[in-house]
Amino acid sequence: MRPTPPAGRGGPAVPAGPVPPSGPVNPAGSVPSAGPYTPAGPRTPASPAVPAGFGPGTPAGAAWPASAVIQATALTKVYPGDVTALAGLTVAFAPGVTGLIGANGAGKSTLIKILLGLLEPTQGMAKVLGYDCVKDGMKIRQLVGYMPEHDCLPADISATEFVTHMGRMSGLPATAARERAAEALRHVGLHEERYRQIGTYSTGMKQRVKLAQALAGDPRLLLLDEPTNGLDPAGRNAMLELIGRIGEEFGIPIVVASHLLGEIERICDGLVAIEAGRLLRADTMDNFTRASQTLLIEVEDGVAALHRELVRRGVRVQPFQRALLVPIAGMSTYDVVRDSVAALGVPLSRLEQRRHQVEEIFRDDQQDYQASDQATEAADAY
Repeated sequence: MRPTPPAGRGGPAVPAGPVPPSGPVNPAGSVPSAGPYTPAGPRTPASPAVPAGFGPGTPAGAAWPASAVIQATALTKVYPGDVTALAGLTVAFAPGVTGLIGANGAGKSTLIKILLGLLEPTQGMAKVLGYDCVKDGMKIRQLVGYMPEHDCLPADISATEFVTHMGRMSGLPATAARERAAEALRHVGLHEERYRQIGTYSTGMKQRVKLAQALAGDPRLLLLDEPTNGLDPAGRNAMLELIGRIGEEFGIPIVVASHLLGEIERICDGLVAIEAGRLLRADTMDNFTRASQTLLIEVEDGVAALHRELVRRGVRVQPFQRALLVPIAGMSTYDVVRDSVAALGVPLSRLEQRRHQVEEIFRDDQQDYQASDQATEAADAY
C-alpha cells in the first residue's frame, strides 16, 4: 500500500511556495480540510512527456490533448532592453516526471514564472491544468506546488511553523494545515528536526523544507526549479531519489527544471530541452536515448586503416569522434566488421549498438547526433 494524496478533494487550495523575486503570491479563500494523506493503490503508468505531434512547430491553433497538464503556444517573453527570454516556445507536458533542461539563462525560470501567473508573456499563451496563465493565475497557484530555485526561507522560525503557514496561506484550516505540515516534513525526512529554526539547517535540509511546503497543500502539479541547487553529490542523489519517489508513490505530475542533464534524466519519464528561449526537442526518455540502427566501433589504433577496409568491403562508414559508425544491415554487418578487424590485426576496444545521448542535442552544431542519424538512415536505405 502506498501513500497518495486524499481522494475527494472538493477544491482545496494548494500553496504556491515561497515568493520568487518577480512578484507576490496571494492565494486566498477558505476551503474544507482534505484530511491527511491516505494509502491507495500504485500509480498509473505515466503518459509520454510530449504527446505525439506536439513538438516544435506545432500550429498556434492546435487542439492540445486532454492529458496535457501544461500547454504553451508561441510563448514569447521580451524583457526591457530587448532581452528575449522566450522566443515562440510551443510545447506540451503530460503526466509523469518531466525534466525541463537547458543551460543557465535558457529561459527555464522565466517559463515557470509565466506558468504560475507571476509574469505576463509578451506574446503567445500558456495553460496549466486547463487554466489560462494570464487570466487565472490565482487559481493556478492554488493548485500548483512550487519550489523556487533561490534560498528564500525565513531563518528565525521552525520548519513546522513555516510549512503550516504556507498551508494556511493556501486556504487550509489551521488543524488541517498543521497535519499536512507534519506529514510533508516526515515525507522529506525532516520529522525529527521539524521544530528547529530554519536558520540552523544545512543547505540540503533547507531544500527539503522548500519541497515540503510545495507538498503540504495536496498539489495537482509540482514545479521544481533547480531542486539540487547548492547540494553536494550525496545531497543531489538524495533529493533526486526523493523527487522520484514522490512522482511514483503520489502520482503527482512533476516538472523539474535543471541544467544538470546527467542527474535529471535518471528520474524523468520525458524531457523538454530549451536553449535561448527556443525549443530544441521534447520527447520521452526512451526516444531521447533510443538505440539506433548503428554500430559503434572503437579500436585502440588503426582507425583510418579500418575505415578504408570497411569501405573496400562495401560498408558505409561515418567517422564519429575517435570511433566509426556503421549502419546495421543485418547480422552480416557484424561479420564484415569482425573480418575487417581480424584482417588488419587491430585491437578492438568496443563494438556495440549505439544509443543516443541527451547532451548531444546541446552541442553547438549537433554533428554527433546528426552523424548517428545519417548512419541510421543509411541502414534503412540498404
